[in-house]
Amino acid sequence: MPAKAEHRRTARSYPGTLSLLLCGLMATCGLRQAACQISTSAAPAGQGAAAPAASSAAQQGLYSRADLFAGYSYIDPRSSYHGKPYNSLDQGMIFSAAYFFSHHLGLQAEGSYHFQSVNDGFYTLAAGPILRFPFASGFTPFLHVLAGESQVTGPNIPTIGTSTFFYNPGTWGLNLTGGAGVDQTLPFFSRHLALRIAQVDYQYMHPNFGPAQQTTGGGYANIQAIRASTGLVYHLGSFQPPPALGLACTANPTSVYPGEQVSVSSVLSNMNPKKPLKYTWASSGGGIMKGASSNAANATVDTTDFTAGTYTIAGAATQGSDPGETASCTILFTVNALLPPTVSCSANPSTVSQGDMSTITAQGYSPQNRPLTYSYRTTAGSILGTGATATLGTQGAPPGTITVTCNVVDDKGKSASANADVLVQMLAPKPLPSTQDLCSILFVRDKKRPTRVDNEAKACLDQVALNLQRSPDANIVVVGNAAADEAAGLANAAQRAVNTKAYLVTEKGIDGSRILVRTGTANSKMVSNYLLPSGADFEHDVPNTTPVGSGVTAQKRVPLATRQPAKHSAKKPAAAPTTTP
Repeated sequence: MPAKAEHRRTARSYPGTLSLLLCGLMATCGLRQAACQISTSAAPAGQGAAAPAASSAAQQGLYSRADLFAGYSYIDPRSSYHGKPYNSLDQGMIFSAAYFFSHHLGLQAEGSYHFQSVNDGFYTLAAGPILRFPFASGFTPFLHVLAGESQVTGPNIPTIGTSTFFYNPGTWGLNLTGGAGVDQTLPFFSRHLALRIAQVDYQYMHPNFGPAQQTTGGGYANIQAIRASTGLVYHLGSFQPPPALGLACTANPTSVYPGEQVSVSSVLSNMNPKKPLKYTWASSGGGIMKGASSNAANATVDTTDFTAGTYTIAGAATQGSDPGETASCTILFTVNALLPPTVSCSANPSTVSQGDMSTITAQGYSPQNRPLTYSYRTTAGSILGTGATATLGTQGAPPGTITVTCNVVDDKGKSASANADVLVQMLAPKPLPSTQDLCSILFVRDKKRPTRVDNEAKACLDQVALNLQRSPDANIVVVGNAAADEAAGLANAAQRAVNTKAYLVTEKGIDGSRILVRTGTANSKMVSNYLLPSGADFEHDVPNTTPVGSGVTAQKRVPLATRQPAKHSAKKPAAAPTTTP
């Protein structure tokens, strides 16, 4: 008897280990679920549109209408009755049929039979809801909870022959079953056939063996068992799944320079209004800036830190983990290499005289509309300006060509230059000022005083005084002349010049240092008055004149009414005036 009990414990140990291995397989399948996620996407089209997967979930066998299952089953009761343990049974069969009302929820009926030829046995019939979670790969975990009845036979402990020492006949009682399993569709059978990799259940059985008898303890048995099964599943019928979620996206513009932005917009189709929607965006170069929120249908890519090349924007929209509830799209855009700016340079006028100025104009252009900074340099002269125009000064520059360089640089350090030439001509010498002939006065009316400045000279000498006032740096040259028949011609010429100067000083208030007196060779009793500008060469302009010496003094200008009668005396010849060279 002890030997048989030891055999039963040994027989339970191996199936118990198998049960633990099946539970580990379930855990492994649970991890696999993450790898089995389905993403409905399409290759990029001309404008980045993406379409849902072409084959439907029904065609893939994911949403069958009914599943039929048949296979092998092992049970380990792990319980005893009146101190007698139940045997683990490795001879078993299991059958089930499930009908699904939706993609996930259905009703399952199940029967199993575990037996040994002499000892214990278990029959179960149960039904209840089943919940499945199919993936596009054909991997389908499920959960079920069943209730029904079970027929329990045993524990039976035979003795010699057909007699028994402890015998419990088959008795029906409550059965509760709960567990999980994993199916994997076999694609080479057109996805109608699947392998149930594992089904592991907990079962509670509660039979009533009635009153105690000689070979039975009587009363209720509380049996807690672990059942493991495997076998084949056949899929029947299918559900028509809802249209798969679709996502199309566009980018504008698709060709930019670093620093410019790319705006991405999306259009969603086949959306389920009853489920929440989430968007995600990513760029192969980074720089994604979301729209109004983190879950936005539009996005913007900031390309400030991008180098030249082609980049991908990937968008995704999801409403759940079921097949067809995730859609994605991709679109390409190009970041072009930054082009350097260009500049033109011109000078106006392009030909100047020494000391004159020329305006330099630079016209810069950036293909990317970058901000530009201007600068200039010159081979001679000086240049001022930091904007689009500058001024070239040629003061001190030698005659010849001056080259001005216009430079422009953008905020990325890319630059361009252009030149403009300015021809500097030698400055022509300024013409010397010339002596101006103002007016002349005559000495012909007063025969007795042939050198007196009479009143008729007033108009001319007023003009002389006015010219001196207008030209403060000029002088007056008074040139006296005499007629050829005058006996004291040279002396009269000098006296006439001196008397004219005296009139301008006395009557007009002219500074005497600004009046020069000379004698000329004109055959006339007159005085010619000349305006001598600063720098003018009188002797060059009016040749053949001689300065009057300092020995000639001005005669007092006496009016005619107060003139005294002349005393008769012997006339002496007039002395010749002295002159200075």
